[in-house]
Amino acid sequence: MDIYEAVRERTSIRAYKADPVEEDKLERILDATRLAPSGKNGQPWTFIVVRDEEIRKKLVPACKGQEFVGQAPVVVVACGHEEMAYKKMGGYWNSLPLDIGIAIEHLMLAAVSEGLGTCWIGAFFEEQVREILGVPEGVKIVALTPVGYPAGEKIHRPRKSLDEIIMHEKWED
Repeated sequence: MDIYEAVRERTSIRAYKADPVEEDKLERILDATRLAPSGKNGQPWTFIVVRDEEIRKKLVPACKGQEFVGQAPVVVVACGHEEMAYKKMGGYWNSLPLDIGIAIEHLMLAAVSEGLGTCWIGAFFEEQVREILGVPEGVKIVALTPVGYPAGEKIHRPRKSLDEIIMHEKWED
């Protein structure tokens, strides 16, 4: 699958089969995650791979009751280290959210190419996830994604057209 096909095929999956994710596929998608660019190459991330069913089930209430989080055979939790992030993006903010976002998107596109589904989880209670997974204070939990084989039909939501989102040369009112 080429990159454009992976981009077109990626969608948020909210139902997963119980089938386990093969170790070689998981390793390839994690390696794609590792290869993501980051501000000044700080690589300010740690990813927790959760396969244990009991732990995945504990994450469901921490993810605001999203049952599919516990249903997927793997959950990847993206944690960020602000002290490792580039501190002067735009002259005033750090690169951590963007760095993690790029890495998770690498993971998601690699997962699609392996026939797997994912779903960006931003609706969660950080302190609950921290307690469940033993994440130390000072480390930010930025996102989670289930990883597994989709159950049911993929739903592709509409996207805005290029002429709605692209401007050329300067801001156009």
